[in-house]
Amino acid sequence: MKNREALSAFYNKALTVNTETTPEVVLNEILADNFVSKGSIENKSKEQLIGQLGFFWKLIPDLKWEPQEIFSEGNKFIVRSLVTGTPNGDFMGLPTDGTKSFSIMTIDIHTIIDGKDIEVYHLEDWGTAMKQLKS
Repeated sequence: MKNREALSAFYNKALTVNTETTPEVVLNEILADNFVSKGSIENKSKEQLIGQLGFFWKLIPDLKWEPQEIFSEGNKFIVRSLVTGTPNGDFMGLPTDGTKSFSIMTIDIHTIIDGKDIEVYHLEDWGTAMKQLKS
């Protein structure tokens, strides 16, 4: 159950903006010290992910990351999520003013052992977010 609790905290308390905690507090608890976030082009360390999420919380004050499906086998968890938000500021080079929102799909594959997230492979549909914010 420790692994499911860590997974839930990742989405509901670190990725999703809330008033109960901060990404730094949550991620320091559930990410392994040698955690790696692996994207299509670059990898991020635990510290880099914490910094990025702190920035996202300020830029997208209503950021919500809602798992739609979770599949697991052993210590691997595949999560398909719906991500929504209304950025206000420079969003990936696009100026935004908090009047337009996005809704996109993401896919993550986590390896969680003894309640610690070791690594996550992730893919977010940011191209669709940009289209929605430009329209």
